[in-house]
Amino acid sequence: MDVDKILFLLLSLFTSVSTSQFPSSITVQEWVQQMQTDLVSLIEAESGAQDLIKIFHYYRKHFTVEHNNAQELVKSAASNIQKLLLSRSRALKNLATAAEELQMKHQWQDEFEEGDMLYYNAKDDNESDTVFSKHRLKPDFKEDSAFKRMVSFNHTAVHIPTDIYEGSSLILNELNWTEALMDVFKKNREEDPSLLWQAFGSTTGLARYYPASPWRDKEKVPNKIDLYDVRRRPWYIQGASSPKDMLILVDASGSVSGMTMRLIRTSVTEMLETLSDDDYVNIVTFNEDAKKAACFDHLVQANARNKKILKDAVQNINAKGITNFKDGFDMAFQQLLFVNINVSRANCNKIIMLFTDGAEERASEIFEKYNPDKRVRIFTFSVGQHNYDKAPIQWMACTNKGYYYEIPSIGAIRINTQEYLDVLGRPMVKANEKAKQVQWTNVYMDALELGPVITGTLPVFNTTKTKVDKSKAKNQQNQAILGVMAIDVSLDDIKKLTPHFSLGPNGYYFAIDPNGYVLLHPNLKPEKKSFQEPLTLDFLDAEIEDEIKVDIRRNMIDGETGNHTFTTFVKSHNERYIDRAVRTYTWGHIRGTNYSLALVLPKYSLHYLHAAIGDTITQAKFSETLQVEKFDEYGFTFIAKREYCTDLKPSDNNTDFLINFNKYIDRNTPNHPLCNSALVNKLLLDAGITSELVKKWSKQIMNNGVSARFVATDGGITRVYPSSAGPDWSESIYNTNDIYDVYEVRKSYNTHESNFYQRSLDNELYIFTPPVYNFNYNATVDSILVSKAVDLDIDGVKLKPAVVGVTLDVEFWLERLMNTTVKINPSGSKDDICSCQRNDEFVDCVLLDDGGFLIMANRDDYVRQIGQFFGMIDPSMMMSLINSSLFSVRKTYDYLSMCEVHKESKSAAGLRSVYVPTIADILQLGWWTSSAAWSIMQQLLVTVTFPSFSEADAPSPFPPPPPTNQTLPATSGGWSFLDASISSKTCQKVSGAQGRKKKEEEEKLNKDREKDLLQKCQTLSTAPTHDSHPDIDGTELAKEMQSFPPLPSKNMINMELLTFLHEKKLQAGI
Repeated sequence: MDVDKILFLLLSLFTSVSTSQFPSSITVQEWVQQMQTDLVSLIEAESGAQDLIKIFHYYRKHFTVEHNNAQELVKSAASNIQKLLLSRSRALKNLATAAEELQMKHQWQDEFEEGDMLYYNAKDDNESDTVFSKHRLKPDFKEDSAFKRMVSFNHTAVHIPTDIYEGSSLILNELNWTEALMDVFKKNREEDPSLLWQAFGSTTGLARYYPASPWRDKEKVPNKIDLYDVRRRPWYIQGASSPKDMLILVDASGSVSGMTMRLIRTSVTEMLETLSDDDYVNIVTFNEDAKKAACFDHLVQANARNKKILKDAVQNINAKGITNFKDGFDMAFQQLLFVNINVSRANCNKIIMLFTDGAEERASEIFEKYNPDKRVRIFTFSVGQHNYDKAPIQWMACTNKGYYYEIPSIGAIRINTQEYLDVLGRPMVKANEKAKQVQWTNVYMDALELGPVITGTLPVFNTTKTKVDKSKAKNQQNQAILGVMAIDVSLDDIKKLTPHFSLGPNGYYFAIDPNGYVLLHPNLKPEKKSFQEPLTLDFLDAEIEDEIKVDIRRNMIDGETGNHTFTTFVKSHNERYIDRAVRTYTWGHIRGTNYSLALVLPKYSLHYLHAAIGDTITQAKFSETLQVEKFDEYGFTFIAKREYCTDLKPSDNNTDFLINFNKYIDRNTPNHPLCNSALVNKLLLDAGITSELVKKWSKQIMNNGVSARFVATDGGITRVYPSSAGPDWSESIYNTNDIYDVYEVRKSYNTHESNFYQRSLDNELYIFTPPVYNFNYNATVDSILVSKAVDLDIDGVKLKPAVVGVTLDVEFWLERLMNTTVKINPSGSKDDICSCQRNDEFVDCVLLDDGGFLIMANRDDYVRQIGQFFGMIDPSMMMSLINSSLFSVRKTYDYLSMCEVHKESKSAAGLRSVYVPTIADILQLGWWTSSAAWSIMQQLLVTVTFPSFSEADAPSPFPPPPPTNQTLPATSGGWSFLDASISSKTCQKVSGAQGRKKKEEEEKLNKDREKDLLQKCQTLSTAPTHDSHPDIDGTELAKEMQSFPPLPSKNMINMELLTFLHEKKLQAGI
């Protein structure tokens, strides 16, 4: 079959016709066959795929077929990345060495006179502070494209945390000696102009960075308060201490209830923030018995997900019972010292963090049993304001090489929960050069809006000598760490070292770190620029996991090299489709780092076309077809937004970019030293080849069912014919502020990167692509895009260098569908019972693509939902299709998404003693419900937004439409359809009387339930009170609850379901 797998559904819901009037399955199959014949013949004739193949062969002398040697490509790219990081490492070592020398020479000053020291406070533009203005500078800033903001290369900038007093002697002395780092910063940049942020983070909280740039606008910061502290940044945490195994021991006895318990919860949460992915952690609580706070049986990696689970568990700790320190420490030591070859550990520093209000015993026998050689450090925290004896917990810390801290109030939490890092840094100082190893972080979002970066870090030690005993001839080495030096590397710079133009649209590089997190990957695309956590996306989450990929991940972490070709599932970048495809994975280690790099190639990208048009005459001939004034002749033309020449900057406006490109090529020729000649010549070659196809189109009369034709190439050319259809191709029919574009390709004009282009390459048949449905925009769709890859055979080598297609006119094909399905009886009169007439009262006819998305329908309200997942339109039928194996379901999740924040409305008020979630709360929490509550919560979620979904015969696997930062389940039937490329389902008969009766009964039931709900809510508003005032606005609550449609259970009203969810699951941390 030559057409992609489309499902044709004919649904008759209410009809009183006889069996003789109902079309047979043979008749329906005839309709399907006729539609298929019409579509295939039309698309093949209009797209010109066969003509394009002939044109490629005609221009055979202008290109060669080259081989993509995957192993050599990986080796070359890994070498280039190694050189980049090595140059950054040298700059880091220069800075660390200079900082240690500067600090050693620094003379402490108790006071500073005006003019003794000048610096630029990065927050000066956000805050009006006249107290320290005598020390302040005001640099002149200029916009810089590399930093994407205003900078000054003549100054450094200083950031001081909000809770640190800027005028303290400690800070002023720190400002004084770090000022001289400016010369080293500048020298590094002179040697390597591509350097980005260089920074020093001090143990005092002060950060100095170069070049100077204003701090983030506080209006963009939550609560308009700058809570940035360099000591909490991922790069500082990783550089300031070696990996550690930490057991947090929490006193949960009755004496810590109230404010003390709240302080403990906050303190433990802050303590977790001081851990990086190199660390391992668990939490144990104790009163009369000891138990694990969360579900973890052992220490787990301190990644973002595990820390979130632990944070949630801490909030559920309740104070009760008596204190038994022995049991608590016994379990803590067992957790730390228990050896299991199947459980990963840091196996470096081992720490117990005790949070309590005081102790009456020292539990010395436990320490003698488990810690006689003091291998485990113990840090103790006395939390809250009380008169309990602190001596025992002070003894615990001092006896076990730890420290004792007091947290009397919330203001002492941040500073005291990070002081332990200085203690752990002392062994590093003593080790000196052995500990001075450049470390590279996970990917995270730069605080100064540079985007995703990795950071190289190097600790800076205090190398001064301290004389502690006059009787000793030698002074002792200072064991303090001064801070961490850091240099950023943008992921964009690393991507430039992994050229992918010869790999084709579906070929790509990716890199992972020792934790399996991706450093590079097409699916590493954070939607929010304000991430505070590292972008920890595991390779197995970035792709659809299988056993082979698990092995590849393990081999890459172990630093091995290898390759593997296999069939795997591939999800489209927009998370809407899943295809089966053959991929070859080739990987290798990046020397001098702890990263590994891999290259993924589809079968058709093992070779590529290399343009061989060195003569200027041919170049000029092909270039002429790109002239804007010749759009009518050669079609509306787009060129990919790429850096063809270093001094030719891409533009967001295609026409401007095209004009600038033509002027540049006319002036400099494609072989200019500043140009990527291979890239430019491939663009010109594709321009010449596609122009010949458009010439053939211009000689044909376009069918009424087609609104436009197009051709797109991997070289970066897209031509749309007629040219009048070009603006519709480039402009979204939706609001420009919305994330949805018609075919998700428009803004950058990189058609070869669009989902329909990439899917066309992986499928041998035609791909039908409806516009992305926008929940917020109710407009009628007028066209559907149909595309197919061009299969080219050059001397036995298979390639797919282009995609051709058409846009189908929806109204025309709706009319064709109706005409095809009209049944003519022998008498010649039309019998339109159970045929696809427009807005038929009894019959629904729909066409679905292979992902279950609506392509065409005979109802106007369905037509407005073209592009919508059919499971949201008719869940019962979608479930039937799945149960019939016409579709299979596979869920994928976007682990980098963030939930939108919803403000609570007045109607969301609930009892202060019993929390009743709002709709917004439920939507936000639904993704983290347990398996036990999932089916109920899931049905509720869908019902809230899509009433018809609750009528499904079976529990539905489809979640509700998420915010723009959540994903729908990717579904595909590409391999589970029947043999026929267009499948059919005959009408289902239900008598009209039965249908009307059922509808009347449902309407009456809904009215009765609404009335009952209103009465219950009004009663509820007068029952619970707070300070003699009603605690719930019953009328408002009733209005909100009435917006809920009927729920799955006929015996459960909405309020009962909410209460059930609260009782059964909210307490467990939904």
